[in-house]
Amino acid sequence: MELNSMYEDELRDFFVNKGEKAFRGSQLFTFFYDKKRYDIENSNLSDKAISIIKDEEINKVEIFKTFDSKLDETKKFLFKLKDENLIEGVLMDYKHGYSQCISTQVGCRMGCDFCASTKSGLVRNLSAAEMLGQVYEIEKALNIKVSNFILMGSGEPLDNFSEVIRFIKLLHDEKGHNTSYRNITISTCGMVDKIYELADIDIPINLAVSLHQTNDNDRSALMPINRKFNLADLKRALEYYCDKTNNRITFEYTLIKNQNDGKKNIEELYNFAKNMKCHINLIPLNPIDEFDEKRPSKSEIIEFKDKLEKKGFNVTIRRELGRDISASCGQLRRKVEVK
Repeated sequence: MELNSMYEDELRDFFVNKGEKAFRGSQLFTFFYDKKRYDIENSNLSDKAISIIKDEEINKVEIFKTFDSKLDETKKFLFKLKDENLIEGVLMDYKHGYSQCISTQVGCRMGCDFCASTKSGLVRNLSAAEMLGQVYEIEKALNIKVSNFILMGSGEPLDNFSEVIRFIKLLHDEKGHNTSYRNITISTCGMVDKIYELADIDIPINLAVSLHQTNDNDRSALMPINRKFNLADLKRALEYYCDKTNNRITFEYTLIKNQNDGKKNIEELYNFAKNMKCHINLIPLNPIDEFDEKRPSKSEIIEFKDKLEKKGFNVTIRRELGRDISASCGQLRRKVEVK
């Protein structure tokens, strides 16, 4: 395993097994996760400790290119990994602080029609170090502290379950980034088996579910995951999650004109979510070349929101940020790679 994907106790055990003092592991942990550095030769480690780890793997991420929106304060980043693969992330500046969208995979195998991330399939999973690297490189480059993290970049987070959980725990560690679990959101397209696992781990993060359709026929056509885990399966898993954690679910719902914005969808969505502690986040479709559909008009989006609110739901319309820099997940990496 990469040294900068390890927990503190793992690093302490690593040094003990190499015949060095355990506290060297704590020193290295602080060097990686608090100081955000990799230049081991300039650390406070002993010469013996440095010689022990010089041939071990330390996984570094570098900012390949930065794109600044002219419409708002959003920044889009392309990151280059050690194997030359590219991933992307978004930094959003809100009144309450900075929020960062994190990629968890190179590509994605979920196959959702409207998503650019999945069009070239899954290349590989990211390690915890590569996820943390996205955070630390942005913070160092801009001299900022990011307070909120959304695992909604390229990839399906629950399809890379063990490394995502490792990333979250390292991000939360008080000797590292010291991020509250409440400031971390995992987004999933509906991997039911992993939702149960996440509930049983019982860490108080936020869970967002990409719903986007309200019946099995239409959702299966749009999102292949529904053919494996249908809406009834998903509902049972989410009810279990809510009961186990007492956390609220956020439903991400991309509005597609004449596809999922009708009266029928209002009723089906109500029947699906009426007994859940939830919030509905409406997302006007951000068109991509491979998905020839349109978004509803602004007035139609507001009307859809109003009808859901009359049903008793808490509903918001996602504010669009960075539209001029392809800030939707997967768009930028794909544009760069197809050139």
